[in-house]
Amino acid sequence: MPITPETPRFHALVPCAGTGSRAGTAQPKQYQTVAGQAMVMHTLQALARVPQLASGWVILSPGDSFAWPQDAWPAHFRREACGGATRAESVFNGLSAMLHAGVAADDWVLVHDAARCLITPEAVSDLVEACRDDPVGGLLALPLPDTLKSHTLDGGTARVASTVPREDKWLAQTPQMFRLGALHAALKDAAATGFAGITDEASAMERLGLSPRLVPGSAQNLKVTYPADFAFAEAVLKGRT
Repeated sequence: MPITPETPRFHALVPCAGTGSRAGTAQPKQYQTVAGQAMVMHTLQALARVPQLASGWVILSPGDSFAWPQDAWPAHFRREACGGATRAESVFNGLSAMLHAGVAADDWVLVHDAARCLITPEAVSDLVEACRDDPVGGLLALPLPDTLKSHTLDGGTARVASTVPREDKWLAQTPQMFRLGALHAALKDAAATGFAGITDEASAMERLGLSPRLVPGSAQNLKVTYPADFAFAEAVLKGRT
């Protein structure tokens, strides 16, 4: 598709201000070394190889002191120390920074978790091509493969309450791709309630009655969250070299 001044562009936004408390690491998990470098660098390098992306925005906490490697840093990516107390607030602040810098409201933004370091450029490109003409946008997601249970508590012990039908259930992943102005407006509306119930970008759009498109992702595109996930991510990344 030829690029013209009227053609919306595509940008990545990576919230990177979290502490990763569930990972059990001494530093924020995105800075933990995995397969020879900080986990977030694997994430950024994969995004940097997506041919459709014009720029990348990494949203840091104001007090971030990580020593970013300059040689491995993608030239068309930039860091902004405007992260908030929650992921939703960090994304909202990042979108505000993009608009303030002159990024067009009609451009697409792909929000991706720093801790999803196993994302591939091909998967991101598939999302872009699937959603570039969609009226809402969409996200990578995985149809739920396992039997799903709800629970009840019995004196502090979790017990099965019921089996939940899984036929229409998906596990949301990232990137999640929406028009910059539309997502900023959706999060601004949610900010009035402290971003209550906003667990990802799609949920902000759903709050306005919109239905984002589901684009099949990969089981490897997991969010590194628990200590055991680091070993899995390391094995996969080393296997790709």
